[in-house]
Amino acid sequence: MGRGKRKRQIVGHGDGVNIPAALVEILRWSERIMVLTGAGISAESGVPTFRDAQTGLWARFKPEELATPEAFRLNPRLVWDWYAERRAKVRLVAPNPGHYALAAMEKLAPDFHLATQNVDGLHQRAGSRRVWELHGNLTRVKCFEDDGPFENWNETGPLPPRCPRCGGALRPDVVWFGESLPESALRAAEAASQKCEVFFSIGTSAMVYPAAGLAHTAKESGATLVEINTQETPLTRQADFFLGGPAGQFLPELVRAVWPKAQI
Repeated sequence: MGRGKRKRQIVGHGDGVNIPAALVEILRWSERIMVLTGAGISAESGVPTFRDAQTGLWARFKPEELATPEAFRLNPRLVWDWYAERRAKVRLVAPNPGHYALAAMEKLAPDFHLATQNVDGLHQRAGSRRVWELHGNLTRVKCFEDDGPFENWNETGPLPPRCPRCGGALRPDVVWFGESLPESALRAAEAASQKCEVFFSIGTSAMVYPAAGLAHTAKESGATLVEINTQETPLTRQADFFLGGPAGQFLPELVRAVWPKAQI
């Protein structure tokens, strides 16, 4: 239903949750749904954006000075401490209704895929089971030398902790400036974007590539493009539906409209 069909752009306003009836109808007939989420959906839970994390002690640093392999080689303890503070802040927040709505959608849609640029793990905490993490996850670390991942580590000794296999320093399991996105996750997301009938871009600036290219792939393949954001982005003009407001307001109402018996 969604592929190859041209529609006029319909704009929902943040001052009232207005779910377009045409979008509800398209989703009811669609089987393949692809979602990309960005910092906006986590900001609704109180997670500071990447650059908003530069407060207090860290205000004198630019993110680019802390999120590179070169920075870690130069001062591994400094980089470790910055990410440890970010990790601690994430532990204090909870998923919001937008996260829970996407977890519900995963159970209701026949073929549902979710890719995220966020590193906070809130989608998984909300109940999403199939998540492609394009930028990694703060709650994990990996060896700086052999790239092997760890979900548990000891912070009672010297920091950063050492790899039990090779003795190398452990680092956050996130994608730094100058590093490539995880190839398997990116390829899977690209394939799903090419095949989907409806593509959601939620809370992302649509400017960080290659993740931002997924929406263009879907659009060029004939998918209905839906953007949910509190402000317009470079993607807005191409969107078939732009829902201008918080995902935590729009997504639960959208899910209930399409699947009336949904439990969120």
